[in-house]
Amino acid sequence: MLIAAREPSAQKTGQRVKETRGDQFLLIFVYALLVVMIVVILVPIVYIVASSFSSPAAIRDGSVLFWPVHFTTLGYRIVFDYPAVWSGFLNSTIYTIAGTALTVALTALMAFPLSRKGLYGYKIFIWLVIIALLFNGGVIPFYLIVNELHMMNTRLALIIPGALNVFWVLIARAYFKQAIPQDLFEAAEVDGCGGIRFFWSVVLPLSKPILAVVALLAAVIQWNSYFYALIFLNSPNLYPLQLVLRQILLLGNINNGAITVNTSALQSYAALQTSMKYSLIVVASLPILFLYPLAQRYFVKGIMIGSLKE
Repeated sequence: MLIAAREPSAQKTGQRVKETRGDQFLLIFVYALLVVMIVVILVPIVYIVASSFSSPAAIRDGSVLFWPVHFTTLGYRIVFDYPAVWSGFLNSTIYTIAGTALTVALTALMAFPLSRKGLYGYKIFIWLVIIALLFNGGVIPFYLIVNELHMMNTRLALIIPGALNVFWVLIARAYFKQAIPQDLFEAAEVDGCGGIRFFWSVVLPLSKPILAVVALLAAVIQWNSYFYALIFLNSPNLYPLQLVLRQILLLGNINNGAITVNTSALQSYAALQTSMKYSLIVVASLPILFLYPLAQRYFVKGIMIGSLKE
């Protein structure tokens, strides 16, 4: 009797909630929208990769769609034999690593104190951060400041001025308030743990998700940035890879004398540029495409917790 009495309740708890017709239409719409977004994102990527392995003549004739035509690696050989690509790749790597490390350090050092309401002048600092988020002087004052600090045409011009993003500070601050309770700090303080030791030994290990989010966003922006390099740098030896890519794609600036690969099969200078630009786009995009999977497991958690309303 006892078993028989329990069976209906077990079946009842195992039943699925019936979806309404509106929920079904919404689910179909969401899936359809995701499919469209995936297609819109993947089609250009597939076309660029296919074109990078196709012959210049096939690209010029428009016969390349989603599969290489007359498969060749000539474009990649030209890219890797072009000295400006190697120097640009090295410079972008330096700017990305140094800029990302500085951004993560400054964001954590500023966000954690702002997450503690015991901070002296707490409200003043919060208002200063909000004002900095809403207002900025623009490009010309930014240029004048960099010039007055004697950072023009140096690597520091691409690393220091844009190292701190107040929006990321606010996200990290919300994460610290949620993930690092005040009770934990008080318990560590009772055990004789100072503020610096607590930040290094407790806060940072518990903050990997939000630090990974900040690092990923900063690395993507730093790697893809070319505007500030365009206005702050004059020496080609300091150009990042994206600026080299811009010169080739928009200006058609290719030094033929610097390319030692045999290009006798190419019929024109335009064919050389066409073969090179798609390969260079792939080479410039690969580092970021490989970076995201490494931080993906922290990304969703850091965004969700860091975006909680106080």
